[in-house]
Amino acid sequence: MSELPDHVDAVVFDCDGLLVDTESCWSVAESALFTAHGRPFGPEQKALVLGRTVEDAADAMAAYFGRPGAGAEIAAELLERVRGELAGGAAAMPGAVDLVRACRAAVPVAVASNSPRELLDTALESAGLARYFPSTFAADEVRSPKPAPDLYLAACAALGADPGRSVAFEDSATGVAAARAAGLRVAVVPSLPGADLDHDWRGPSLAAPELLRWAGRLPRRAGLRRP
Repeated sequence: MSELPDHVDAVVFDCDGLLVDTESCWSVAESALFTAHGRPFGPEQKALVLGRTVEDAADAMAAYFGRPGAGAEIAAELLERVRGELAGGAAAMPGAVDLVRACRAAVPVAVASNSPRELLDTALESAGLARYFPSTFAADEVRSPKPAPDLYLAACAALGADPGRSVAFEDSATGVAAARAAGLRVAVVPSLPGADLDHDWRGPSLAAPELLRWAGRLPRRAGLRRP
């Protein structure tokens, strides 16, 4: 797997649609909102909101609905609908647990998510992944969320990692832009089939055998402690 370096300081993962199958929850909530405003919801509309913060997605929806300035109202409704969907639980994406464990055995790992803290914690707990991540970073905890580099820079700083020697796992153009802006190498598993995303490695899922082989080759970082 020559596209990703065999020596890295840290690995930082996105959450929604990458580690945890929450995109179905978001899509149900988003579809209901589009329907309520008399608009269809398909791949084009999903691309409009994918990877954005709740606030940015709501502003995009408001503009699309011809209701500029209604972003706060739409954001509140979107959050309420997503909470309801997540209450039923969300599963880890295929390969997520094994890959996180393999990476964590060698280097520090973290999550950098454009979801607010409340939804990030719910998703990771629901999928059984929270215990693997002592460090997680949410959109409402940085000055500028993705596509700005702040989340990835905060994660690398907390892990004592050089961004240029770290790898980000992403599923959206917004997340890839953030990771690149921070200087990380990028592995992508697109949430939208056929999406043309900048990448150093691209695959159909985190269960790709070459990913586990890559993680297994990572030298253990000196002084690494387990929580």
